[in-house]
Amino acid sequence: MENVVYSTARRTREIGIRVAQEAHRADVLRMILQQRMRLTLIGVGIGLVGAIAASRVLASQWLSVTWTDPLTFGGVVLPLVAVAFAACYIPAHRAANVDPVNALRYE
Repeated sequence: MENVVYSTARRTREIGIRVAQEAHRADVLRMILQQRMRLTLIGVGIGLVGAIAASRVLASQWLSVTWTDPLTFGGVVLPLVAVAFAACYIPAHRAANVDPVNALRYE
């Protein structure tokens, strides 16, 4: 998967065109966040399915392990999503505030 900062910087010209065509900065921010958070949530979903499957196997081997522990799953998923959101928000905010003239000159 591409680095979020790199992929957003690579789209600077496209974002500059959108802003020059009077797209609202909030729309640009929302567009970038939706694209990146969708990938994050797909990854979290796949990870949760794998974790539940692995925990069922472990629960059958060890008596003290329960196969569903919402506190553990929530304690892992929530910080992961929060960090992913912050990692997406910072370059998205920077891209939404780009000056259209400079963005169109950017190569």
